[in-house]
Amino acid sequence: MTSLPDATSLHADAVAVLQTWAGSGVSKDQQSLAEAYLGFLAARSDAVWRSCEPGHLTASALVLSADRSATLLTLHPRVGQWLQLGGHCEPGDPTLLAAALREATEESGIDGLEIDPVPVRLDVHALTCSLGRPTRHLDVQYRAYAPPDATARITAESDDLAWHPVAALPASADRSVRLLVEASLQR
Repeated sequence: MTSLPDATSLHADAVAVLQTWAGSGVSKDQQSLAEAYLGFLAARSDAVWRSCEPGHLTASALVLSADRSATLLTLHPRVGQWLQLGGHCEPGDPTLLAAALREATEESGIDGLEIDPVPVRLDVHALTCSLGRPTRHLDVQYRAYAPPDATARITAESDDLAWHPVAALPASADRSVRLLVEASLQR
C-alpha cells in the first residue's frame, strides 16, 4: 500500500468529524451511514485516497447564493447530471472541510466562499472513477455560501456551471443534490 503525504492527519480528521457528527442528533439513516464510514476508515488506512479501489471518502459542498435562494451546480461530464461541487481528497488537504472548500473554490472559480464547518449529510455514490474501475464515493457533504455578487467561472471539470433556484432544481439534478438542498435549508 502506497503512503501519501498527510494521510494520517486527514484520516484522523475524517474519523473525528464523523464520530462527532454521528452523535449530533442526525437521523438514524445518516447515523448508520456515518458508522459504516467509520468502519471503513477503521479497516483502511488509505480510505481517504482515490487509489483505494473498494471506495474512498470524498468531500463536497453545496454552494448557496448569499441570499440562500439559489445553488451553484455543475453538469458533471462523466455522470451527465447536475451535482454539487466536490471531489477527491488530495495530498495537502489537512481536513475534509479543507478538501470540500478547495474543491468548491476550484470548480466554481469563486473566491471568498464561506463554508459551514459541520457536514450537512452523507451520501454514497457507486460509479466508475477516473481510474476506470467501479468504486464507491463515500461523500461527506458540506454547505458553503457565496459572497454577494459572486460570479462563477466554468472550469475544465464540468460541462456547464449554473445557478439554479433551490425551489426549482433542474430535472437532471442528482437525487443526492435534492436531499442535500433539503437538508441544507432545514439547518
